[in-house]
Amino acid sequence: MQIRDLPYTDPGRPDVRSGPRFLLWLGRKQVAGQVKAMLWGVLHMAAVALLPVVLGIAVQAVVDRSGGRLALAGGLMVLLGTLIALGDTMLHRVAVTNWITAAARVQQLLARRTAELGATLTRRVAAGEIVAVSTGDVEKIGWFVEAFSRFLSAALTTVAVCVALVIYQPTLGVVTAIGVPVLVLAVLPLLPHATKRADDQRDKAGRATELASDTVAGLRVLRGIGGEELFLTRYRRASQEVRKAAVHSARMWALIAAVQVLLPGLLLIAVVWYGVGLVQEGRIGVGELVTVYGTVTFLLFPLRQFEEIAMAYSFSRPSAARAARVLALRRTVPAAKAARAGKALSGDLHDPASGLHAPAGRLTAVVCGDPDAAGRLAERLGGHAAGAPEAPSVLLGGVALDEVPLDEARTAVLVQDKDPVLLSGTLAELLDVPSSGEVGADAALKAAQCGDVLAALAQASADDSGDPMRTRITERGRSLSGGQRQRLALARSLVTDPEVLVLDEPTSAVDSHTEARIADGLKELREGRTTVVFSSSPLLLDRADRVVFTREDRVVAVGRHRELLRDAPAYRAVVTRETDEEGAGPARSAAGADTGALDTELTRLEKTEQIEESA
Repeated sequence: MQIRDLPYTDPGRPDVRSGPRFLLWLGRKQVAGQVKAMLWGVLHMAAVALLPVVLGIAVQAVVDRSGGRLALAGGLMVLLGTLIALGDTMLHRVAVTNWITAAARVQQLLARRTAELGATLTRRVAAGEIVAVSTGDVEKIGWFVEAFSRFLSAALTTVAVCVALVIYQPTLGVVTAIGVPVLVLAVLPLLPHATKRADDQRDKAGRATELASDTVAGLRVLRGIGGEELFLTRYRRASQEVRKAAVHSARMWALIAAVQVLLPGLLLIAVVWYGVGLVQEGRIGVGELVTVYGTVTFLLFPLRQFEEIAMAYSFSRPSAARAARVLALRRTVPAAKAARAGKALSGDLHDPASGLHAPAGRLTAVVCGDPDAAGRLAERLGGHAAGAPEAPSVLLGGVALDEVPLDEARTAVLVQDKDPVLLSGTLAELLDVPSSGEVGADAALKAAQCGDVLAALAQASADDSGDPMRTRITERGRSLSGGQRQRLALARSLVTDPEVLVLDEPTSAVDSHTEARIADGLKELREGRTTVVFSSSPLLLDRADRVVFTREDRVVAVGRHRELLRDAPAYRAVVTRETDEEGAGPARSAAGADTGALDTELTRLEKTEQIEESA
């Protein structure tokens, strides 16, 4: 796999049972790249390891005054230098390719899981954790994949050099062959402590990232209540904790690095001291001592790779475990797939868990006693578990949404949440979304009452054309008011024209007159299509074909808005903002249900209708 081939057509199905299993799966997916990097690494390190041998031949040639052997040694050095340069260059190229492709595979898997889970992802995993996994953790996983091939080449080269030393000079070779494994194993007792400190640093960094994300997301609110300094103090404290944890972790890794320098140095001193004695006794030549010394010095280089792989694994194992936990999340519990023979999803929308039923082709309004329940129920209608994966699946035309492919379910049911995001770009690009083609941008903008928005965009047009469709919208629509953003998001949803459109509080940021016109435009444009609107606005509820009232995640009343105002005190309390005691008290009994707040509400609806007719 080359970088130019990214993204993967199919990133595969990862083994997410644990962090090590996930790393092993990544390694298996890149066997070819790992083998290439290992071979180039062996070539590079073998050439470096042979330099002391050639140097020893040159020294011995000088001692023996042999010009021919000295010339041979010079030629071999040139050849080895070329191989070292080639091997190092190619090793770096292939190893970095392994790093980038592994990181890209993990990011692609995370992106697909995020797209599949949608808004339910942040209900299961904190937003800061998602950011940390998709950035820092991905980098650490890629680092381990990149370092593993260099570790393998270092291990193979080290074994080969030790065996060659034993054959070339048995006395010194045995000392070296015994000393090298001791050097490798000496740091193992320190690794658990280093890993624990690294995990602590990562956890504190994740909390700091989550705090920063929450602060930025709520910056406007913080400014409104003067809470910026409070949250800034909290972030400073969290940042200092991360710094202290990083220093604490770095001390342990510095100790490991010091051990990796000290022990090889002691081995080198022992070899030289013992070798000098052998030279004095005449048992070996000066050239042989130089060769052994140079080879032992070379072994310090692959030992660095052992230290690096230990560090990379210590950091990447918890990162892989966190990535595996995110990738293990599923839209719902596994369900048997239904054979549908390619039929399009259509029909009534029904949620067995709550008892909500939305007839096909009708505008159904849903009023929830708990505002948070509206968001959960809206997500369920879109085929998401929304924190209750054990609940039965929502049915569309008798077909469980859990049992159809995600793309098909989302094509049939579109959910617009309370805070829809507007991506940066022109208005034409914003409305260029997958759709049935039956609803044009002009009709959608008109139904969403975006006339003033178009005028404002035309005035802010960067060119002289004054075309609002060519005006750029800033990231998340920050250049627009809340009501303008809400109406553009509604227009985008209307352009999509799904079989079922679920809207969660689509008019909460607009005035009552605009809200009434939006309700009329929505009902007219969605004629013959199933629409579910979560709202407690009397203007929307009065125009709905059917109103469903839920309490504690269960349907408790169904009917027209005015009927429920008269017959359902709990419903009336939610819509008219009464307390439960006021809605259920004697003054609100069945005999007197047409007084007080009920009269006020009905009067207001009638006045709004008169204003709309005169307008």
